[in-house]
Amino acid sequence: MLPNFLLPDQVVRQNGSGPAIDLGEQAGGVLAVTLGVNRIIEQESLDVSIWGSVDGQVWSDKPIAAFPQKFYCGTYSLLVDLTDQPDVRYLRADWKMNRWGRGEPTPLFGLYVFAEVVKQGVLQATH
Repeated sequence: MLPNFLLPDQVVRQNGSGPAIDLGEQAGGVLAVTLGVNRIIEQESLDVSIWGSVDGQVWSDKPIAAFPQKFYCGTYSLLVDLTDQPDVRYLRADWKMNRWGRGEPTPLFGLYVFAEVVKQGVLQATH
């Protein structure tokens, strides 16, 4: 059920996936997904993608949305339009990290991913 965290605020040091979140009545809507990056170390990158599922067990072959690659702290937003995918009932955030250069070879990011429904009136005001 939304609004909800696809990934609660945490520090991660390896690639991973968040929990499956049931969209409930919001399935088939337009979502605003926010990525917050609040901790990093130098010379690393982060890729965050959003995956969909009909049953919360078997996930799509490709992500339904992805943020551009991130290198810095900040708050980033992405609209995810599920109107042509009404069978998607669950969402999950996946992340992949890369680190290069000198120092500690293990990447480190503090991040969260939050999703909420975009109200129809807001969508009409943007067009």
